[in-house]
Amino acid sequence: MSRPADGQKEQGGRRAETRLRLYRAAADLIAEQGFAATTVDAIAERAGVAKGTVFYNFGSKEALFAGLLDHGIERLADALAEAARGPAASPVAVLDALMLAQLRFFDEYGPFARVLLAEMWRAAWQDAVLRLRTSVLAVYERVLADAVEAGELRPGFDTGTAATAVFGMVLTVAIERRALRPGQPVEDVHATLAELVHRRISP
Repeated sequence: MSRPADGQKEQGGRRAETRLRLYRAAADLIAEQGFAATTVDAIAERAGVAKGTVFYNFGSKEALFAGLLDHGIERLADALAEAARGPAASPVAVLDALMLAQLRFFDEYGPFARVLLAEMWRAAWQDAVLRLRTSVLAVYERVLADAVEAGELRPGFDTGTAATAVFGMVLTVAIERRALRPGQPVEDVHATLAELVHRRISP
């Protein structure tokens, strides 16, 4: 296979950068006013590009939002997978690491957290919900299954429901912290969540 010329690499890099700018602008606006109220004109203006740039890169507002969900879910999955590979002493300690990684991710990408909570559960975005289940919630579920096998959680523990519950709890707390208690250290929030989870899931 031939290697792309330098000009092609530069063009691809510029397009990737433009897409990231559009993702950030769309996430900010959708978090502020909802998907239905967010227009292509507003996204383009917030991103500092021409309206036609949105259509050139995505074709429609719906395709842009689908791309935003894919991009954000992939980055979140990468963050959780990296946390799961860390040097933890036990599966429950890995679970703690996952919660902290999720809190830190949403501390950095707050608008995306609000978009996930408010918008992605609509029927139109079921593909994104499936990707969240297979790439993000699956990381939690594997760690919880390891905890059951290690005897840290009771036999028969419903790891699928628990994975969704822990993810949703951390997501909601992350949004509330950014909105109402932005000065509270993420580590303090994590300590409280870890204690709460330990009390509820211990055998």
